[in-house]
Amino acid sequence: MTDTIKWGIIGCGNVTEVKSGPGFQLAEGSELIAVMRRNGELAADYARRHEVRKWYDDADALIADPEVNAVYVATPPSTHKAYALAAAKAGKPVYVEKPMALHARECVDMIEACRDAGVPLFVAYYRRALPRFLKVKQLLEMGTIGDIRFVTTVHTKKLTEDPANLPWRVIPELSGGGHFFDLASHTLDLLDFLLGPIRDASGRASNQGKAYAAEDIVSGTYVFESGVQGTGLWCFTAYQGGEINEIVGSRGKLTFSTFGSEPIRLTTADGIGEYSLEQPKHIQQPLIQTIVNELLGKGNCSSTGVSALRTAKVMDELASMR
Repeated sequence: MTDTIKWGIIGCGNVTEVKSGPGFQLAEGSELIAVMRRNGELAADYARRHEVRKWYDDADALIADPEVNAVYVATPPSTHKAYALAAAKAGKPVYVEKPMALHARECVDMIEACRDAGVPLFVAYYRRALPRFLKVKQLLEMGTIGDIRFVTTVHTKKLTEDPANLPWRVIPELSGGGHFFDLASHTLDLLDFLLGPIRDASGRASNQGKAYAAEDIVSGTYVFESGVQGTGLWCFTAYQGGEINEIVGSRGKLTFSTFGSEPIRLTTADGIGEYSLEQPKHIQQPLIQTIVNELLGKGNCSSTGVSALRTAKVMDELASMR
C-alpha cells in the first residue's frame, strides 16, 4: 500500500487556485504532482506558480501517468462523466467537483463505472468537513433544539449576468442548469449531511429574468427519511442577495448560512447563543484530508458518489422545469 496519494488535476481553473489545489499539497499523506489544462501555456503557468512538477495539455496523458495514483476532475459538469470513467478505467480513484454531473443519470453511470473498476468515487461537497458545519451537526445531535421538525432555506441573488458574455455556470449544456445547480447543490447536500437523506421532493422552476436559458428561480418542498419536512426558495433575479437556513425543533432553532461567515445562531427559551468558527484558507483541504485518509486506510470520507447522487436526484426533482 502506498504511503502517499499522488494527485493529478484535470482542469486547473479558478476553483483550484486557492480553494482546492493547495489543499492537495498541504494535506498529510498527499502530494500534487501533475496538472492538466487544454491550453498548455496556462497549464505550464499553473504548474510553475504552484510548484507542481508536471503539466499536460491532454487529460488522457495525465490519467496514464504511472506516478499519478488519484485524479481530481475540476472541469465544468459537462465533462465530469467522461473524465471519471477514463480514470476509473485506469484503476485510479476519482474526486470530482460539484455538482457531480449534468443530471442524476450521469451520476449513476459514474458510480457503476467506479464500482466495476473497484475504485472509490468522491465529490467536492466540502462543507461536510468544515468545522462550521460539524458544529451545527454536533448541536443537532446534542438535542439543543429538541426534536427536529422542519428546515427552511431562502437564497437570493441579483441578476448580474451579461447576456452577451454568459458564464458557463448558467449554460445548461455545460453546467446542468443555472445558479440553482451550482449553488443550491451545496445547501441540499449539506442538509443531507445534517438531517439525513431526503426521500421525496417536489418543486417548480422557471425563468423570470430571461437573461439566459437556464432556470433562475426554483421553489419546492421535501421530506427527509426521518419525517423532517423542508421548504426552499432560490431566486437569482432579486433586488438584493441574501441566504439563510433555519432548522426548527421542538425546543429551539438553529440559523446559519451555507456560504457566509456569520455566526451560527442558536435560539431557545433560554436566549440566543452564537458560535463563530473561522473558515480554513484552502476551504477544500479538510475534505481532501478525509479522502486521503480513506485512500490510505486511515478513515472515511462522507462525500461519495452515492451521497452526491442523492443530491442530484433532489435537484432534478425540484427543478421540474426541465
